[in-house]
Amino acid sequence: MTLSFSSPEIAERVREWTSEEYDKETRAEIQALVDAGDVKELEERFYRSLEFGTGGLRGLLGAGTNRMNRTVVARATQGLANYLKQHAEKPAPLRAAITHDSRNFSREFAETAAGVLAANDIVVHISPELRPTPYLSFAVRHLDCHIGIVVTASHNPKEYNGYKVYWHDGSQVVPPHDKGIVAEVKKISSNDQVKQLRFDEAVARGLVHIMDETMDKAYLNAVAKQCIDAEAIRANPLKIVYTPLHGVGGTLAPTALRQWGFNDVYPEEAQMKPDGNFPTAASPNPEEGKALERAIALAREVGGELVLATDPDADRLGIAVLHRGVYQLMTGNQLGAVICDYILARRKELGTLPAKPAVCTTIVTTPLFPEVAAYHDAICPLVLTGFKWIAKASRDLAAKDPEIAFLYGTEESYGFLIGDHAMDKDGIVASCITAEVAAWCKGRGKTLVDYLEDLYLRHEPRVEWQKSVTMPGKEGGEKIRAIMKVLQDEPPTEIAGLKVLRRTRVDKGEVYDGQTGKVIDTLDLPKENVVIFDLEDGSRAIGRPSGTEPKIKFYFFLAGNKMDTIDGVRASLKELEQRRPVFESAFLESIGVR
Repeated sequence: MTLSFSSPEIAERVREWTSEEYDKETRAEIQALVDAGDVKELEERFYRSLEFGTGGLRGLLGAGTNRMNRTVVARATQGLANYLKQHAEKPAPLRAAITHDSRNFSREFAETAAGVLAANDIVVHISPELRPTPYLSFAVRHLDCHIGIVVTASHNPKEYNGYKVYWHDGSQVVPPHDKGIVAEVKKISSNDQVKQLRFDEAVARGLVHIMDETMDKAYLNAVAKQCIDAEAIRANPLKIVYTPLHGVGGTLAPTALRQWGFNDVYPEEAQMKPDGNFPTAASPNPEEGKALERAIALAREVGGELVLATDPDADRLGIAVLHRGVYQLMTGNQLGAVICDYILARRKELGTLPAKPAVCTTIVTTPLFPEVAAYHDAICPLVLTGFKWIAKASRDLAAKDPEIAFLYGTEESYGFLIGDHAMDKDGIVASCITAEVAAWCKGRGKTLVDYLEDLYLRHEPRVEWQKSVTMPGKEGGEKIRAIMKVLQDEPPTEIAGLKVLRRTRVDKGEVYDGQTGKVIDTLDLPKENVVIFDLEDGSRAIGRPSGTEPKIKFYFFLAGNKMDTIDGVRASLKELEQRRPVFESAFLESIGVR
């Protein structure tokens, strides 16, 4: 059968991937598509190489240059090895740490990466089995490594897998290394360019070392040191239900909670088993309420007061709180602000607050966070989306003034980091500090929801949410670019009857008058494809394409007036919730998204 493709390059790639150069399973997968005459699927798999972005790889599993598979992982790792040899910032011998989550093929990809690094004379320390992403961040520094790799697609659906790269400081790579690595990866276009050892051979030759239980202990001890008020935990026993959603969190989270003093933890047993198909989870993403359904059902059975859910690689945390007899979800924005206030206020009361405390968040996170930081006189830089920028800010602050102490960073997408044992968001330590705040609240006859309402009373009520629109494939990418062009060049001047006061284009580093379009300010941030609309009543809307998924994300922020009573706060929140669908649809329609 002769198939007609949109370019000769695609035809050549299809021919190559059905040749003897590839293993039997790979050849069979592509040949089946050829035999079926599925040109559309073959085009999707081969119209490009899966992009190695500034954070690494992420894509659908399967054979092809635009899919996640061993070949793509091996080529990416060779490019990474080439870059490291030229730009390592620490003395040789070169060392790397690797771990992985519970997704399908994660162990295979981790061992493939280890074999490539070993063949390039880079000593590898790999976890014996799945471990959390923040564990990898910790291990890179603990083992004095030059780089780290974690195989994960975070909270994506089961069809995905990915690969993230960390530098010697334990954070995901930032400029100039991110773009430098990308450039080297792009140079690897054939298997002939890849050096590779079988994993078992690399282990036998002493080039790959399997981490042992001492690494688990070291990480857990580092997490335990972040406890702020052990007495509040002892005095207020808390019933906790925990689920790792079939991910890696079950390897360490229950132990971490026990070390913090929480002895009444009920695991959702069916979801404790690692499984890349997430068979009992309605979603592997704790940002979605349906992901917590089974854990909440268990909480009802056992009288649980707090439900904790980590995502597949345990770097994010979603929660539900028993509040007035109902299990109420809290968003990343809400919990992030509560934890920030608790850390700063409680440490001040206990006399453990540094003279120059610092916290950090991103430009798409709730404005309540910097308000809380300012209330406590804490330094609070705002950075681009992604925890690598929070990690960079913590390093920059320390370099600027050694007396500045970084205490906490968070982003709206359910990522939290307390302390500096890791340089990435950490669902394990987030579980522990959230439980501590809940215990402290319990001692005062309150819940985490009450704490949040108290913050709204002190500052102002807010309703904030996110909407993601998925647009897969080549056609989807073109649609996303078209939408961003509207945001950038044909923006609305009014949204739901409210005037746009300011429009910020982070990609150009400029702030414009929302009505005239004239430049009124500039930004001191790296360039990123984000557009921010600030409205006359303090509300906000933001648009940005995802850097790791085929989707465009919108962030919405509705601000209410400051209230004098909790009843006033609650009434304001109800009114804002009623405005929510109108505001969202008005914004999306104004930019042509329906």
